[in-house]
Amino acid sequence: MRRLYTTTLGVKAYDAIVVGGGHNGLVTAAYLAKAGKKVAVLERRHVLGGAAVTEEIIPGYKFSRASYVLSLLRPQIVNDLELKKHGLKVYHKKYSSYTPICGSKRSLMLGTDKIQNCKQISQFSPKDAQVYLQYKEWMHRMAESIQPLLDSAPVNLHKLTSGSLQARMSALKPLVPLTVAGTSLGKDTPSFLQLCLAPVAKILENWFESDILKSTLAADAITGQMCSPKTQGSGYVLLHNTMGGYNGSETWCFVEGGMGSVSMAIAKAAQLHGAELYTEKPVQQIIVKNNVVEGVLLQDGTVVRAKTVLSNATPKVTFLDLLSDTTLPDDFKRQLANINYSSPVTKINVALRGLPNFTSSPNTPGNPTPGPHHQCLIFLNCENIESIDEAYLDCQQGEASSRPYIEMCMSSSLDPTLAPEGCHVLSLFTQYTPYQPASGPWNDENKERYCQKVFDCIEEYAPGFKELVVGKEVLTPPDLERIFGLTGGSIFHGSMSLDQLYMFRPIPLNPGYATPIKGLYLCGSGTHPGGGVMGSPGRLAATAVLEDKNCG
Repeated sequence: MRRLYTTTLGVKAYDAIVVGGGHNGLVTAAYLAKAGKKVAVLERRHVLGGAAVTEEIIPGYKFSRASYVLSLLRPQIVNDLELKKHGLKVYHKKYSSYTPICGSKRSLMLGTDKIQNCKQISQFSPKDAQVYLQYKEWMHRMAESIQPLLDSAPVNLHKLTSGSLQARMSALKPLVPLTVAGTSLGKDTPSFLQLCLAPVAKILENWFESDILKSTLAADAITGQMCSPKTQGSGYVLLHNTMGGYNGSETWCFVEGGMGSVSMAIAKAAQLHGAELYTEKPVQQIIVKNNVVEGVLLQDGTVVRAKTVLSNATPKVTFLDLLSDTTLPDDFKRQLANINYSSPVTKINVALRGLPNFTSSPNTPGNPTPGPHHQCLIFLNCENIESIDEAYLDCQQGEASSRPYIEMCMSSSLDPTLAPEGCHVLSLFTQYTPYQPASGPWNDENKERYCQKVFDCIEEYAPGFKELVVGKEVLTPPDLERIFGLTGGSIFHGSMSLDQLYMFRPIPLNPGYATPIKGLYLCGSGTHPGGGVMGSPGRLAATAVLEDKNCG
């Protein structure tokens, strides 16, 4: 077996094996190793990190190939694993979002400065400028109230109502943070319930009148979700993303060296505590005998033994691909088969020879320095909620959006390590694209056609954009599934809809991390609290293993 950073042959028996070296799997390994367990991480690809990786896919240009910004990483994990000591460095941004109006010199740029926010919003509605601070304070209260739930296991109603006495007693523990969250909400409880249950469009209509402000805020509710701002329950994802803010920041951050640096810092922490990390070791099967896990079988025929196996793969891959078909109860398999993994995302990574020049915020001639708007998340085809909804409806008819919603992110505007001097790496997070278009599969021709459609849209906002393109990579939902193991292309390991959150994640029969198979656990984003580079599923899974005393 080839270990990252060394070629030393590892042993073939461990206290715990982690299947998949994504950031959550690495967090799990670090915590278990820190507790004195002998741990091996087995990663299928040549690089650790899962979707949080940095790869030089175009010579000289280093891309955060899948995930691209940092916000949700839990402070406890940063501190426990001393990630800053292991090289984690972030760039904080003064401004968070930039929404230009196509063919106009007007735009909306929001950030951390309350006075500037007021001035920006006043361009479109003085009334909205006055209530925006109240809205932000309201969202902050919501987020602060339920933050504790991100750091604790979900309530397991099945164990509470039908488990053994010991299981029922154990299942009482998660009720404490749930009670604290409910108490903290207090008088905000009715508006919190509406936020979770209503379409985000309705929530924002209750607050604001200007289209561009509503659509800019709604963007956080649809990221990675096969939904429209008009979809019931879309408000929760807005809240989920609002809870972000790495290390006290109010905006999403760029990581020096790309998102792979997050994974590498966690990997170094895991190695420091004795975890063994292996790449190019795809697991073919999780070995189970008499409903007890015994280890894993690699694709090369190697058997690696362990009393505990934790899977960082999606629930679908874990249970339906890596386990024997007869291992799980039928009702369990039925619920697994009904998990929604639909994803609207096609990620396009672009290498640029210079700065995009937006009509609404022209570059200074002869000055190659990025402006504040270049450092933002830039929302295109996002002037109003109707345009986002129309893009969604196109996809519901089986075709890619005629005018895709585009989220641009140029991390090289702050991080000079990613591209040659004067050049830039650009992430285009585009929606909506079906997994299987009605007109035919995602072959090279169809991918190129869609990419040019996206580039045409950008050209309308930033004339001359196409001339800056040095190279590109187009990752459709099937590509995201094939390369990163994201079932359906879902960046969250399953939809973040209300029926797949908290005590319903991954399935109502089995919320949390332990599974019906003794010694087998989930530790990926398919478990509570869900997607995003936050690490909580990994830490909580490790905690569950240690509390079960089922490791070593």
